[in-house]
Amino acid sequence: MLGVVARLNAERGLNLQFRVGIDSGALVAAVIGKRKFIYDMWGDTVNTASRMETGSAAGRINVSANTYSLIRNDFDCVYRVKISAKGKGDVDMYFVAGVKA
Repeated sequence: MLGVVARLNAERGLNLQFRVGIDSGALVAAVIGKRKFIYDMWGDTVNTASRMETGSAAGRINVSANTYSLIRNDFDCVYRVKISAKGKGDVDMYFVAGVKA
């Protein structure tokens, strides 16, 4: 995602920026609605991912300790800090630095 946005910015003279937050765990997903169908997800994992996104920086991928434990063998990550996340208490966060060589 970051590569595509960087390429679009270069090709089209744009300055698009976004931040990503990822958590891993259980959640509930469903299609809701009677006239207009919407796919939605709920649960603690979704809420934590939202906190990771809020605590991220533009152009960075911020992951929770849950996700870090799953990806640490394949991706280089940089420990950030333990922050107080709304409704979550203190949580560890990591920036994804890239794919391991």
